[in-house]
Amino acid sequence: MSFECISIKEAKNLIKNDDLILIDIRDHNSFSKGHIEKAIHVEDLNIDSFLQDKDKNETILIYCYHGHSSQSAANFFSQHGFKNVFSMDEGYSGWITQNT
Repeated sequence: MSFECISIKEAKNLIKNDDLILIDIRDHNSFSKGHIEKAIHVEDLNIDSFLQDKDKNETILIYCYHGHSSQSAANFFSQHGFKNVFSMDEGYSGWITQNT
């Protein structure tokens, strides 16, 4: 495994970094209803351009609904050459619970 699972607290610290790419992999409807500030929505429709356009040395943090699918996505990005990949435990549902 060449990515790291991190807690929401650790994710908050990482998000403070301007060089971070924050990726939301939930469905488009869920993303449009709410997401973490500065997150970009990456899905099958735009994954190829994302892989081509982004610097593989940039740090990426991925989240999903509950922190499970983001681990598979983090593994995918690692396999495609990204070196600093993180998956946020508990996902967006945990983020909302801890930030309300």
